[in-house]
Amino acid sequence: MHRYPRAATAALAAALAALAGTALTAAPAHATTGPVARIIVSPNGDHESRAAGRHVTTIAEAQQLARTLSGKADVIVSLAGGTYRLTEPWKLTAADSGSNGHSVTWQALPGQHPVISGGRQVTGWTVKDAANNIYAASVPAGADSRQLYVDGALAPRAAITISRSDVKITPSGMTVVNPALDYLATLPEQSRIEVESQDSFTDRYAPVQSISGTTVTMQQPAWNNNNWGYDTLASPFAGGSLQLENSYAFLKTAGQWYLDPQAGQLYYKAPAGWTPTAHDIELPQLTSLLQVSGTYANPVRNITFQGIAFEHSTWLVPGTSIGYADQQNGAFIPSPYPQPADFITSCRSGCQQFEATRSGWDQIPAAVQVSAASGITFSGDTFAHLGQVGLGIGNDANAHASGTGLGTSDITVYHNTFTDDSGAGIVAGGIQADAHHPSDPAMVNKDITISDNLVTKVAEDYKEMSGILSTYVTHAVITHNEVSDLAYDGIDVGWGWGFNDPGGSQDYRNRGLYNYQPVYTTPTTLKDTVVSHNLIHGTKKVFHDGGSLYNLSANPGAVFDSNYIYDNQHTVGLYLDEGSRYVTMSHNVVQDSGVFAFTNASSTNNTDDNTFDTNWYNGGATQVATGAPHNNVLTGNVQVGGTNWPLAAQQVIYEAGIEPALRTAADSRPAPAGAELTAAKSSVGSGGTTTLTGTVQNFSTRDITGLTLGLDLPAGWTASPAARPNPTVPAGGTATVSWLVTAPATVPDPLTSGAFTLNAAYRGGRSAYTATSSARVSVAGAVTTLRSFGSVPSVFGQAGDRYAILTGGNDIWGAGGQHFDEYGALYSPKAAADTATITVEVTAQQAVDPWSKAGLVLRDDLTAPGSAQGYAVLVVTPGNGVSFQWQDAATPGYLDQFSSSVDKSVKAPVWLRLKRSGSQVSGYYSTDGSTWMQVGSAITLTGATSAEDAGMIATAHSPSAQGEADFSGFNVA
Repeated sequence: MHRYPRAATAALAAALAALAGTALTAAPAHATTGPVARIIVSPNGDHESRAAGRHVTTIAEAQQLARTLSGKADVIVSLAGGTYRLTEPWKLTAADSGSNGHSVTWQALPGQHPVISGGRQVTGWTVKDAANNIYAASVPAGADSRQLYVDGALAPRAAITISRSDVKITPSGMTVVNPALDYLATLPEQSRIEVESQDSFTDRYAPVQSISGTTVTMQQPAWNNNNWGYDTLASPFAGGSLQLENSYAFLKTAGQWYLDPQAGQLYYKAPAGWTPTAHDIELPQLTSLLQVSGTYANPVRNITFQGIAFEHSTWLVPGTSIGYADQQNGAFIPSPYPQPADFITSCRSGCQQFEATRSGWDQIPAAVQVSAASGITFSGDTFAHLGQVGLGIGNDANAHASGTGLGTSDITVYHNTFTDDSGAGIVAGGIQADAHHPSDPAMVNKDITISDNLVTKVAEDYKEMSGILSTYVTHAVITHNEVSDLAYDGIDVGWGWGFNDPGGSQDYRNRGLYNYQPVYTTPTTLKDTVVSHNLIHGTKKVFHDGGSLYNLSANPGAVFDSNYIYDNQHTVGLYLDEGSRYVTMSHNVVQDSGVFAFTNASSTNNTDDNTFDTNWYNGGATQVATGAPHNNVLTGNVQVGGTNWPLAAQQVIYEAGIEPALRTAADSRPAPAGAELTAAKSSVGSGGTTTLTGTVQNFSTRDITGLTLGLDLPAGWTASPAARPNPTVPAGGTATVSWLVTAPATVPDPLTSGAFTLNAAYRGGRSAYTATSSARVSVAGAVTTLRSFGSVPSVFGQAGDRYAILTGGNDIWGAGGQHFDEYGALYSPKAAADTATITVEVTAQQAVDPWSKAGLVLRDDLTAPGSAQGYAVLVVTPGNGVSFQWQDAATPGYLDQFSSSVDKSVKAPVWLRLKRSGSQVSGYYSTDGSTWMQVGSAITLTGATSAEDAGMIATAHSPSAQGEADFSGFNVA
């Protein structure tokens, strides 16, 4: 388990204590051990009148004064509470640095809440349309915004949802085919209308130019750029919603708004019984709030922002002719490029000309921008109600109003809140050439620490953005953050799909990318990333592609460890996308994902040499290319049932997210202790015994008290009394109790599995808690007529002509980069002669995975996994029908060929039959035991001997979980 060293923890505590009395205690960029100069900003001149320091009334005055003092002392500028409405962005350059070993801190006065706002409070509302409760207010003519905030929350723009079948996409725009939309041609301000298309992983915007009859002409290059590449507006990989936005006529739903800049009028459709005059309505005016930027030769240095709120901004580009030709995670095409005439069809899944765009993609700018800077800290700040990315650190120059991008080092983002932002909470790093192969060493982004932040409900307009994105950064540390409630991913790292890595990517060589950019021979700046102890939940609410925790391209030395992921709409938990290399994902807990771990590996990319080590998950497929040439490693990963996590996983869950000592009511606060029940033996015979041990571990830094432990038994089992545990468990301590349990003397089935439940109750402080954990012990009937073998731990049982196999195993498959031969088998040695028919009914199968397998097997030697030949199986699966699989000469000792039943819904109970005639083998199944259907055709079995082992086989298709398969009537004739 990853923990902070005690010395580091003590140093952090000392630094926090040094700042006691500020709005939020946090480690400053530089210790204030020398002279300190204090400046107080109080617009009314009457705040903190007794505080020591120089009083000014504006931020600009304080900035000028701080410049004169920062070379002589540590400067602390304290802002009184209230809203500071900017008329232009606040700009800090190298002249505003702390110099000569000193620092400059901009902070809230203790107990006060200063807000840096780029918005205008809208007042003077009058009724526009009483029947529809639409109000109007005057705003300055020409003022424009894509956002409006009502009582501290983003209000939706006027919009209607249309079906994709309502329109036909054309090279110049759309043709309306639904007569109900004919009214669009009559609308005023048509160039304000936009189309939004939510797709598989992109969220695209394109503005209208004009509408005549049923012809909608779109602005260029926005339209063209949105309709080529991948996951396009016209051809999404998985089409989501399509919306028309930003017209007065679309004010259909309470809470929506529309702005007419030409008339200087803002319209709002109020909820019933609600009038805007009694509410705070903020219209953003600025496209950035704070710009911290120096030069590469003279960066901004040693500045801290603490306890300040940054609010109310917008970003106007998507409503211009550029539009928002989204590519992924806030990157978009800003310029026109040559396209083939049939680009909508010929380039809807990429084309060579599209590759020319990649090196020119722009990034969404942030409301707070940091570039060409070192030693910058944001601590205890709030980034809320912002019309783009909240905080941008070292993005490309196109995303910085200063014109200088990249070049950040020693940046700390500590215990801030990011919420209600239109783009990502935090974006660190750029995506263009100077970001990954800088022309000046000073451009490298490095040593960026993002810790203990709450990032929730961001990317509300540009929904395809993750909560936190770090691209080309050397040593980004992303730790102890809570990231939640997102349409797309939680935390994403990397960029480039491997095509900027040394030697490039064959995939992108095939696509033609290197006609437009070099094949690099040196590594990118992405390396040594640490993503640890983050809590990621409520992700993937709109887009199915991507993953809750995601890496893209080579990331040498990267470690993603001890993160807890849940509630991700059953999509991918741990996702290594194209070109990911040298990444270790370990000790993560992934709950309720459709895919636990995924490597986007193909024969033409380099998703290689990654390791998934000792992660815990409770379901979902494992789709990792483990064999040559990718050589990714799966080791020690554990699948559990339900949420019956072992103590080590429960500790990860407790520690994930904002550190316990810093958590507030807004943060997730798990129970302070965990419980685990373990069995000394997983199976016993009738009347046999085993020992069950219950353990409670205190994860917190305070005692837990009043501990009681009890054990629920399955029917027929008995337990000896256990000693009562000590009712108090100290911080970090454990309490254990053991029971000797005895199985029933007789059992009717081949395998009877009994569930035991540990029940714990305790108190942590004033709160009462309960915890449970379960363990299973099987009672197996003795196998008397067949032999048994497990290449992985397995339990076998027999009752008459009924059999059961309880086993694990990754799989029995050796193609596509996999080399698995992990199973349990009951068999009759050398029973299948040159002519043989083997039949069995699979009466039941536990669905550990859609590809769990149970059925019949032929093999020269079932005790020689990975080497014995003459290997064929006919198996039923929970989710993929009946599969006939066999070995050819390409992978001796492994199954690598298959045919499947046409009906994929077939599952147990089902009868299976293998027929052997020399080296020819055929597979059949029956749902009633009398009518048989062949699976595929007869095959020639490589390496078949004159007498083969014949039996029943099962594998869980899981690296750790076990599943039971039940059989009846096994026969070899």
